Amino acid sequence: MTRPASAKRRSLLGILAAGTICATALSHAAIPARADSLGDTGQAIIHADEHPENWLSYGRTYSEQRYSPLDQINRSNVGNLKLAWYFNLDSNRGQEGTPLIVDGIMYATTNWSKMKALDAATGKLLWEYDPRVPGNIADKGCCDSVNRGAGYWNGKVYFGTFDGRLVALDAKTGKKAWEVNTIPADASLGKQRSYTVDGGVRIAKGLVLIGNGGAEFGARGFVSAFDAETGKLKWRFFTVPNNKNEPDHAASDNVLMTKAYRTWGPNGAWVRQGGGGTVWDSIVYDPVSDLVYLAVGNGSPWNYKYRSEGVGNNLFLGSIVAVKPETGEYVWHFQATTMDQWDYTSVQQIMTLDVPINGQMRHVVVQAPKNGFFYMLDAKTGEFLAGKNYVYENWASGLDPLTGSPIYKPESLWTLNGNFWYGIPGPLGAHNFMAMAYSPKTHLIYLPAHQIPFGYQNQVGGFKPHPDSWNIGLDMTKTGLPDSAEARSAYLKDLKGELLAWDPVKMETVWQIDHKGPWNGGVLATGGDLLFQGLANGEFHAYDDTNGADLYKFDAQSGIIAPPVTYSVNGKQYVAVEVGWGGIYPISMGAMGRTSGWTVNHSYVAVFSLDGTAKLPTMNELGFLPIKPPAEYDTKEAAKGYFQYQTYCQTCHGDNGEGSGVLPDLRWSGAIRHQDAFYNVVGRGALTAYGMDRFDTSMKPEEIESIRQYLIKRSNETYQREVDARKNDQGIPQTPIVGITPQ
Repeated sequence: MTRPASAKRRSLLGILAAGTICATALSHAAIPARADSLGDTGQAIIHADEHPENWLSYGRTYSEQRYSPLDQINRSNVGNLKLAWYFNLDSNRGQEGTPLIVDGIMYATTNWSKMKALDAATGKLLWEYDPRVPGNIADKGCCDSVNRGAGYWNGKVYFGTFDGRLVALDAKTGKKAWEVNTIPADASLGKQRSYTVDGGVRIAKGLVLIGNGGAEFGARGFVSAFDAETGKLKWRFFTVPNNKNEPDHAASDNVLMTKAYRTWGPNGAWVRQGGGGTVWDSIVYDPVSDLVYLAVGNGSPWNYKYRSEGVGNNLFLGSIVAVKPETGEYVWHFQATTMDQWDYTSVQQIMTLDVPINGQMRHVVVQAPKNGFFYMLDAKTGEFLAGKNYVYENWASGLDPLTGSPIYKPESLWTLNGNFWYGIPGPLGAHNFMAMAYSPKTHLIYLPAHQIPFGYQNQVGGFKPHPDSWNIGLDMTKTGLPDSAEARSAYLKDLKGELLAWDPVKMETVWQIDHKGPWNGGVLATGGDLLFQGLANGEFHAYDDTNGADLYKFDAQSGIIAPPVTYSVNGKQYVAVEVGWGGIYPISMGAMGRTSGWTVNHSYVAVFSLDGTAKLPTMNELGFLPIKPPAEYDTKEAAKGYFQYQTYCQTCHGDNGEGSGVLPDLRWSGAIRHQDAFYNVVGRGALTAYGMDRFDTSMKPEEIESIRQYLIKRSNETYQREVDARKNDQGIPQTPIVGITPQ
């Protein structure tokens, strides 16, 4: 078994907080002899296996393999795992965070960018910090007001806020050390400037690295590096060109002006919208190559014809870009999806590995982005080494064996041919933010994959941006699913979720676990020959990492999308995960968001051990109950309201006006009963503090009223079937999708 932390060893927190320390004060088993005020935490992360009791960085190590050598909990005893403690969170939105653990203290970020410091052995709250993100910021983000995690460096914890700030706190007290706005007011960012920050913070060489999101609305992507001690900006790298091909006075100027700008149509909608390319998830520092890898997202708008006049590869969308950590200077790039028009981001997790290729060990970068292909690149040069689809896809016939560029199927180029396209993967990808893991014992990558098709159709009449809504160049009324048993049953058959055990050398699936549906949680691999994963159906599982055998199941009473972590305190191993169902799939998919079964969102931190004694109370599983709606509505206005609803409301409250257990189901809202009440909420922002912004500058009063008429229509159409579905002993629907019976 892995040895527990020595009781005689100095506290790691004390070592790291000290800044500059005499070499003789360090245990040889802790941090290497020389540690300076900027490098000591980095060395601790590099040598993480020497203190496996901690989880110091987002992926535990800079390689982001999410593997821990701890093995006290193992294949032989995991069946005895029990809940050790839980800590309720003050939001029922989604939770995607990776907690950090430093010397027995857990630092967990939660929805609305809040930070909790907890005793990692007991769950006792030590301190908490609320940056007070304004509620109206919620509608600037595409996919829930989540936060994926903090960074730790020399006695401080760092995290981004949904409204674009970067905050540094004293790790012991929670007192704010400094705060900066990461979105530059004077930069060329397009007219929409709809920025949010929800990604996990990474720190390397004393620099805090942070990106942003917002391309669905309108934004220009960039990554910023701030001094960890002072908060001073050190460098910034923009991922798409300045729309006038002018200098930004940034690290990216030369490569954007000489290489990237010519890959864009000079008069496309990107000039107004910013072009996208936001880096909202993976940023990885590799100490072996001494490079930082930036994982770049989709175009703004999605529609390639409108965005770039249907010309050019649009660098650096859908790419991995390598830069020097000290300066942000460009080194190399690899573009996985040229001419992107499907929202096939490459922001997904980047991992570094050492693998044998043609009899020689190579240090490589691997990634499974949204487009359904798995890529392996040389970490130092970006050379394409191998690639293959890890799931079924219908947009490409393969990859060019020399360059790794996709070989398109002509029918998939929907923006150019003008046809409707039923794409697999859809914009939620074959893999999203859910973390994958790698075990050096099995040499397998454990990849949470899914299939969520999507209907693509050009926006009628060309690109027309709307304030306070998605601006992607699609006909939003065509992205919805008809409310018929036939259509829902057919689509349900195409929705899949699975955990793949992927051999990155042979480029093949060794075994897989089929889940009930998509949108399951991230994965943790451990030295105990185990994998841990939470599921959309509210279960938390432990699997045998050699064959996928299900060894443990816990009823968490809420869907889980976050990745687990493991750590130890006083020689006892724990496994922890943030529980909370959310993200874009359940908030936007309507009834289809319940593919895995009925679940009601509850948010808390769950921690397990072999001797746990805690009991989770029975939580409300009824959800939003149907209420008999007003009987009368204006059919003509309701028809107009469908367009307004799909444009402004669908991505938060669900397709066809149906919720799936996270944000309020508007069919049963009391506000739809009275025109003034509805306008007070939607037009005047009566619920702004809760994340419901005002839309009186985006829509006219009669347009807002048409949405109310549409919701009354939908509530009348669905009320009786919702009531009938609850006529059982549990009082909840027993089929995944209300209104159909799965075949």
